Amino acid sequence: MLVEGTDGKYSTVESLSEGEYQEKGSKFIGLVVSCFNEEEAKNFLEQWRKEHYKARHLCYAYKFGVIQEVYRVNDDGEPNNSAGMPIHGQIQAFGLTNVLIGVVRYYGGVKLGVGGLINAYRTAAKEAIENAIIIEKEVYEWVQLHFEYDQLPQVMSKIKQLNLTPQNQDFALRCSLTLNLPLDKAHQMKEEIVGYEKRIEIKILGKY
Repeated sequence: MLVEGTDGKYSTVESLSEGEYQEKGSKFIGLVVSCFNEEEAKNFLEQWRKEHYKARHLCYAYKFGVIQEVYRVNDDGEPNNSAGMPIHGQIQAFGLTNVLIGVVRYYGGVKLGVGGLINAYRTAAKEAIENAIIIEKEVYEWVQLHFEYDQLPQVMSKIKQLNLTPQNQDFALRCSLTLNLPLDKAHQMKEEIVGYEKRIEIKILGKY
């Protein structure tokens, strides 16, 4: 969680962690993982559905971002607000962001009622978080550069000078690459990279 006036850090989980809760024959398996965007979340959810193909429900919540937050909850067929919101409540309670939590339910044949479901999904999510290692991470501004092939030597030289590590590089007819810039130096670094070269385009992908 990024708190206004702090040194630009947020809390998330280090790696995938699980928790479990059982009630009246139903088993609820909580899964929490560090995640940064909806595409990543979709991939994790598809993987979990394959691994738990016999489960009745896979409810989830995620939260991304440290400046402009994005979140979503999903009840996956359970009564409205009985699953996704309790899961999201645990993300909030632990002060996390850039995280996805899914809770898989194996139905035990006995209905739990809305109150029972809220408690079950909340507890499974909480168990998963409590079993995880919570870490603090620096906030970066992620940017994508687009430029012409003849500018490649200049751009790469400047990136090396700034001690940055380019990612997702594509050097085809037109070049593109992704950089993560320390939040407190992002504006200065972007100006240094572009310089007087107006043909270098910078697209801001987000801050996380």
